[in-house]
Amino acid sequence: MSPDIAAESRIASLGITSPDELDIEAIAFDAGISIEYRHLDGCAATLVGFGNRAIATIKPCEVRGRERFSIAHEIGHWDLHRGQSFQCRVFDINENLGKNHSKERQADSYAAHLLMPTSLFNPIIGTYKNPGFGELGEVAAQFDTSLLATSVRLVNVNKLPVIVACFTDGRRRWCLPAKDIPQHWRLRSVLDEDSFAYDLWKSGAIRPKPGKQSAETWFENDDEDEFEILEHSVMCGNDVIVLLYLTDAEMFDDRFEYQGRNSRW
Repeated sequence: MSPDIAAESRIASLGITSPDELDIEAIAFDAGISIEYRHLDGCAATLVGFGNRAIATIKPCEVRGRERFSIAHEIGHWDLHRGQSFQCRVFDINENLGKNHSKERQADSYAAHLLMPTSLFNPIIGTYKNPGFGELGEVAAQFDTSLLATSVRLVNVNKLPVIVACFTDGRRRWCLPAKDIPQHWRLRSVLDEDSFAYDLWKSGAIRPKPGKQSAETWFENDDEDEFEILEHSVMCGNDVIVLLYLTDAEMFDDRFEYQGRNSRW
């Protein structure tokens, strides 16, 4: 069973119908997991199980959404990888998106669907048109999740033509496009000096909402100067997280299809 189906099935079995019913400790208890909060060196959470019971130890964090994600992540390991012990090194999905740790990414996907199930998340996110980080913050508050996890969930829903990417020291760390974004749009590996994200990184210049930007600022295509996109950026620790919306319908035209590598990232 895929991580998303497993998580959604657990939510359905509990009869949860609103975000305020997503009590993650209660969900863990129902799954046979006891939660302990304790300082951990070198990791954010551990999971040890025997038979049908397990103990998840969570490192306390000042951001409640990250604690909840850690718990949901460990429930994911318990449902998907039972019989194994884990020491998970991150509170959130940022680190795992930048690496090819398949079991960690599976647990992340499970956690995202457990905390933001499709039946609850889609109707709420559907009330926004091209939401920026301010609006995504409102959604995150409803689900008690981190802004980053909420942004990644938005992409995976695949209802909007959006890309979320992370840049560290001006260089792309990871990039996640919605499934229906055409593969010929190849994101630059370094922040362009004309981008709003570059201004945020270099001078802390904050824009309250998404702004129009030339596509050539963000993409390497030969035809990118013909189009405009929407860009919004926010700092996440030392990283810049970027939302990019492809708002021009012609950007999905097959005549621009890239004939090179299968993966643009």
